[in-house]
Amino acid sequence: MKLSVQDFQEGQVLLIDKPLNWTSFQAVNKLKYTLINKVGLPKKFKIGHAGTLDPLASGLLLVCTGKFTKRITELQGQAKEYTGTITVGGTTPSYDLETEINETFPTEHITEELICETVKQFLGEIDQRPPIFSALKKDGIRLYEHARAGEEIEIPTRKTVIHEFEITRIALPEIDFRVVCSKGTYIRSLAFDFGKALNSGAHLSALRRTKIGDYKVEDGYDLEAFVDSISEKKE
Repeated sequence: MKLSVQDFQEGQVLLIDKPLNWTSFQAVNKLKYTLINKVGLPKKFKIGHAGTLDPLASGLLLVCTGKFTKRITELQGQAKEYTGTITVGGTTPSYDLETEINETFPTEHITEELICETVKQFLGEIDQRPPIFSALKKDGIRLYEHARAGEEIEIPTRKTVIHEFEITRIALPEIDFRVVCSKGTYIRSLAFDFGKALNSGAHLSALRRTKIGDYKVEDGYDLEAFVDSISEKKE
């Protein structure tokens, strides 16, 4: 990639395909380090992402530089598309694979017809309770800190909108899906609630963000490939 110091300072929206097991913060820091050391940007130049992805999720991370960091709020507000896998029969405290299964449930009654009927309950505006293993704050402390301390706290529900919810594969205990949703939706909570609505239990076992607004992950760069593509500054 042959962009100058001025290009990055004037503003870019970088489409990054975040790999698994990276935090969004780590991905942005990797880019910042590279732009400082390979392009020659000042250490205090502005860079940030428009919407966190969990470490166990891959996919589209929009990274804004320079003057385009002012667009972060606007980009965060756009609809997002995800694909992934819900595994029925067991729940975890984090609603995904970050923690071990803590309860198991029957699945013998779950049919394709029941799954497709249950999807309809989650279309449109819904009330959703964020996972306790999340970065949201209550009383000034992040929820995951309460969780790791073994504290039980009441987490209020909040409104979110599921624009589309499509089942793409059923191979029990796995159910693959595609979801288009509003800002602030927790797909982990959707998986947990979906399992409960099936009169069973479930957790999110795979997740990939494929779109934010009109930005698509297939137009993005693998993080390491992007870093390798940035041209060295000339001495």
